[in-house]
Amino acid sequence: MIDREAAITKKNNLIHHMEKCGSLLVAFSGGVDSTFLLAIAHQALSDKVLAVTESSPTYPSRELDAAINFTKERGIAHLVFQADETSIAEFVSNAPDRCYHCKKFLSNALLEIAKKRNISHVAYAANMDDLVDYRPGIGAAREMGIISPLVDAQIYKEEIRYLSKKMGLPTWNKPAMACLASRIPYGEPITAEKLKMVEEAEDFLSDLGFRQYRVRHHGSVARIEVENSEIIKIVEPKLRKTIVQKFRQIGFYYVTIDIEGYMSGSMNKVIKK
Repeated sequence: MIDREAAITKKNNLIHHMEKCGSLLVAFSGGVDSTFLLAIAHQALSDKVLAVTESSPTYPSRELDAAINFTKERGIAHLVFQADETSIAEFVSNAPDRCYHCKKFLSNALLEIAKKRNISHVAYAANMDDLVDYRPGIGAAREMGIISPLVDAQIYKEEIRYLSKKMGLPTWNKPAMACLASRIPYGEPITAEKLKMVEEAEDFLSDLGFRQYRVRHHGSVARIEVENSEIIKIVEPKLRKTIVQKFRQIGFYYVTIDIEGYMSGSMNKVIKK
């Protein structure tokens, strides 16, 4: 249970902090955190804010569409730029520090855009909960001078959802989303083909009505994670058969259900701390 008054105070402090930025570029994915950050920035700075979204093989097309629709509805300046992380050797090799190299690559692109448009700061939407998990990309962003206002304001995920709901943001209860590369086990090379298979499989689960899901790519095996409450649903004979048929069309020979259920960052279990 969050302290609602404390959350509102943090929000007000965040707005006050944003007003001092002058101008701001927000790395915008359309997820819960970046939508909240962008909405706050727009409230504080109005037309001095630019939302920037990457279009790449690691970013689901439906997420890009949602991001574009949000900025259009709110009248927020929005730039979509093309990128391809599969051009980064360290990213493709998929070592545990993959996100470090990816974030450095993307941070450089954002800084270049900001420089060309004379924007003083570049921000991304890391929050306090992100500091607990293994997130090498956070270090890369810090090295590149990308600011993290939600961390500076000590705002947590549940506070973001609560405040987003009060602000009328459609993302307040949106399921967590992560880069499609996070579906491929460390050490297994990342390819555009694998990413496309994962995206198509997850789009299918979304169309079937599943709320929170991941399709982990283990070579010829698809390991599906859904919320514990939906495991019974996904193993229902008729639906299970439909999923297996579709996944085999996509390119998976075997289709499995992880009985532990959905777990954010489950691929990080293999990392020796």
